Amino acid sequence: MADFQTLFVTVENGIGTITINRPEVRNALSRQVVSELQKALEMCRHDSEVKVVVFTGAGDKSFVAGADIRELREWTLFEGLAAAMQELCSEIEQYEKPTIAAINGTALGGGCELALACDICIAQENARLGLPEVGLSVLPGAGGTQRLARVVGKGKAIELILTGAIIEAREAERISLVSKVVKSGELMQAVREMAEVIMSKGPLAVRLAKLAIQTGFETDQRTGLVVERLAQALLYTTEDKREGTTAFLEKRKPHFQGK
Repeated sequence: MADFQTLFVTVENGIGTITINRPEVRNALSRQVVSELQKALEMCRHDSEVKVVVFTGAGDKSFVAGADIRELREWTLFEGLAAAMQELCSEIEQYEKPTIAAINGTALGGGCELALACDICIAQENARLGLPEVGLSVLPGAGGTQRLARVVGKGKAIELILTGAIIEAREAERISLVSKVVKSGELMQAVREMAEVIMSKGPLAVRLAKLAIQTGFETDQRTGLVVERLAQALLYTTEDKREGTTAFLEKRKPHFQGK
């Protein structure tokens, strides 16, 4: 992996881990961080060894504490219209490989929005999450006003955003903002176990299932069912489908090739 100034990127056993490495400012999202995250995603996209992408933060206090406020103070209409962080989160949401947010501490503002864009969120028990942007007289502009409502419901999203409330990990789990909460020190092991389960499945099926779910969630059910039908028809033509069904009948583990 290439050198980065604000990230560590590693690949091990099929897992590409992108660590935001600015612990001195609680891993805040600067322009450079956003740019390097886009570059890291592109590298993982073209690395055939990477099957699952994990996002986390350096240190044991913060996942991502939000935007770099020193930069935010100087932003104008033009930065707002460019919406670089919103574009990044949309790319993560639509990413063809599964994504997991390993929330190892505070995930506020853009950090919470980054987690919301991931397919699965696993949080350490000391994590705290929230979208407190209105306290700065801005709003969650990286998809927070849209994705939070889809995850926790409209009413709860309005409450959390308008009050800027910061909630504990267990409460985030209760309202489905995160999928799972684990004890301190057990986060990355839990993430690896989740990634390994996903990687044991048919890679084409995983990719198309994600596509069908996202398409259906953003449109009407009839359209979603059409996408599901076409995705299933495509999977019926693959070598992996034959391998998966044959392995089941032969009572052995399948060996998927992604074709």
